[in-house]
Amino acid sequence: MLVQERDIKKLDLRDLKIVTKRAPTDEEMKSLLFAFKVARYCKSNALVFAKDERTVAIGFGQPSRIDAARIAVNKGGENLKGAVVASDGFLPFRDVVDVDVVADAGATAIIQPGGSIRDQEVIGAANEYGIAMIFSGMRVFKH
Repeated sequence: MLVQERDIKKLDLRDLKIVTKRAPTDEEMKSLLFAFKVARYCKSNALVFAKDERTVAIGFGQPSRIDAARIAVNKGGENLKGAVVASDGFLPFRDVVDVDVVADAGATAIIQPGGSIRDQEVIGAANEYGIAMIFSGMRVFKH
């Protein structure tokens, strides 16, 4: 049996932590917060791409976050250039950020809960590609 509490906690902007060398712009921040709201309503391993506070592509419901990311990238195509990304759970490996997925798609910023034992590796990948990354401190992963 899976038991899950209802997720009603609101994101507290004071809990946001910029973890990369580059901070998001004001416009990126607005879209990051929007994408994070959308991600909380998607099923497991959600990655939401947004631009100008509009959803551009979503990948979710997959057994792995990398698969969800690839689905979103395939659906979003060229619309992902300059988009931001929200993840419902922490990014456990740099492969989601890496050139094969988010960076190559043209994303410029990521919001994710943080909390992986490989956070430094993921932050390093974001820094390599000039992607701003924020830790929300709040996991909204839903089964």
